[in-house]
Amino acid sequence: MQTTPEETIYGRQPVHEALLARRRRILGLYVKQTAKTSPDMDRLLRQAAAEKVPVRLMEDRDLMRMTEGGHHQGVAARVTRYPYVPFEDLLRDMKAAGAPPLVLILDHIQDPQNLGSILRTAEAAGVSGVLIPADRAAAVTPAAARASAGAAEHVRVCEVTNLVRAMKTLKEEDLWIAGLESLPGAKPYTEADLKGPLGLAVGSEGDGLGRLVRETCDFLISLPLHGRIGSLNAGVACAIALYEVRRQRGRT
Repeated sequence: MQTTPEETIYGRQPVHEALLARRRRILGLYVKQTAKTSPDMDRLLRQAAAEKVPVRLMEDRDLMRMTEGGHHQGVAARVTRYPYVPFEDLLRDMKAAGAPPLVLILDHIQDPQNLGSILRTAEAAGVSGVLIPADRAAAVTPAAARASAGAAEHVRVCEVTNLVRAMKTLKEEDLWIAGLESLPGAKPYTEADLKGPLGLAVGSEGDGLGRLVRETCDFLISLPLHGRIGSLNAGVACAIALYEVRRQRGRT
């Protein structure tokens, strides 16, 4: 879990999305002194001015140090830490929403790049929220925010202490839980009914779903593999499954 009250995010799109989302306070914007003028840079600076965010020019070496060598594209921002959403708030808002909820459950995804990619897809697919474990899993760090191209700023992510307990709570709220796992008995993903209130559980890169998480699922779905490789990247598999949910739900 994060303990520091502030952190540095970087990259033009992630910083711009943080400004637009207004979910965390932007303490300062740092721009490479020799950064070239471009439409996206102009847009970012206009947004910072509108939000009255102080802007400071920096040497590239100082910006590299500030971002710990990240691919900053000439821009960084000092911000308050990522605003996780309390699980209770997500449950309340799901009840108030008109459409069937779609909750993504990530079982110990370890790679921040994978997490960021998944959050980008989750935002595009319009998920109600994303659950991640508080321990032994990638958090929404600046690297994950960068990999999400800023989508993490708009997604409602809940950090929960006990993933299985949270899944059981979702089931009490009338969500069915589908686990994405290629095991005997799993339904082909296009044949499963994914139209109703749903939680989609996706396992870690190496181990898939943990035993307790898998056993808590109501059913398993699988993706067909026609080549020699035995599995897909977690982010790719998650994207395919989320868009199958959206296909089945049509325009809802």
